[in-house]
Amino acid sequence: MVSLNPWKRAFFLFPINKTQILTITTHRHCNSSLSTTNMNDAVVVSLQEWQGWGTTSPVPAMVTQIAEDLKLLEKDFDSQMKFGRAGGKLQGNFGHQEDKKHRATYKALPDSEAKLKFYSARQIACRVLGSKGYLCQKCWLAMEDCMCSQITSCLLFPGIKFWLYMHPKDFLRQNNTGKLLWQVFGVDAATLCLFGIPEHEQIMWDSLKLAGRSNVWCLYPNKNAILESVENVFGQEPVANSEVTSEKVKVDTTQHFILIDGTWSNSAAMFRRLQDQAKSIWGDEENLSCISLNAGTSAMHKLRPQPSWDRTCTAAAAAGLLSELQLLPRFSSVGLDKQSEAVEHALTVLLEALTKRRLRMGRSITRKVRPNNIC
Repeated sequence: MVSLNPWKRAFFLFPINKTQILTITTHRHCNSSLSTTNMNDAVVVSLQEWQGWGTTSPVPAMVTQIAEDLKLLEKDFDSQMKFGRAGGKLQGNFGHQEDKKHRATYKALPDSEAKLKFYSARQIACRVLGSKGYLCQKCWLAMEDCMCSQITSCLLFPGIKFWLYMHPKDFLRQNNTGKLLWQVFGVDAATLCLFGIPEHEQIMWDSLKLAGRSNVWCLYPNKNAILESVENVFGQEPVANSEVTSEKVKVDTTQHFILIDGTWSNSAAMFRRLQDQAKSIWGDEENLSCISLNAGTSAMHKLRPQPSWDRTCTAAAAAGLLSELQLLPRFSSVGLDKQSEAVEHALTVLLEALTKRRLRMGRSITRKVRPNNIC
């Protein structure tokens, strides 16, 4: 049956302690590779620490350059960088001076593509620097709230590959759920691709070109195209169970699913970028195929204020996809139901960790009701 409720992605802000002031030279006791012993190395983003955040790529060149520029500005202004939150917002006189400098740089860039790359790299560089020694690299939570020991990992069926196409403003957010996918399945099965970062986008598109147009799908409700349900796409040609065991999956049969991880407003620009790239590779007449899911309620609905009940978070969308695929003959014998349950469990763990944090900080844990939350 064709789904009447396309999957919708919504973003929700989970506030952290705004009084927490972070400095790049502060040393905190933690087991993260971000701990530094040399003040001169505090700003430089090493390959080890970069990949510790959940990516498989080299350190993006522009991220490195911006981090180094920030270090030089410290010397020029004789002032330490301070971040008001793990989101990477610079504070104080240094923040004011840096803001003027980066605005001038941004304005001087020749075109929108250059501006996007600079914007994304600066967001990410500040977030990485502002999170040093404060966030756990694996779960992106404050070290005192680390939930890694409670996550159950498992292998994802090799006939499925997830791409987390993430907006820079979602990178290292404590309440981001996309990170759960590589915590559960590993970075090779669920790979992070940061919007506007050339190194990341190149890795993703090289893989998608190799996979072929017919094996690439985007979980996004494209209003300008016919949405396909999971059953319509994968349920029409049942394959004998013996032909889809994990050991016999071939590269050309792997299905690649792109999950857009950003605010509802940001996701539109992210999807346009995906479509433009798809057309440049496969031809002007080829749109990126979109799949709709039967909308469900994520565990995160219990805590985070959301525009409507039919919108869900990234990890819940992935779990829903696995559950729907499990019902089809082609995938019924590969344990997608257990893999879906592992993601749902991780969501519950994240919810509990965020709830405990809010209680400890004296914040409300009651879900806010908005006027448009009409069921």
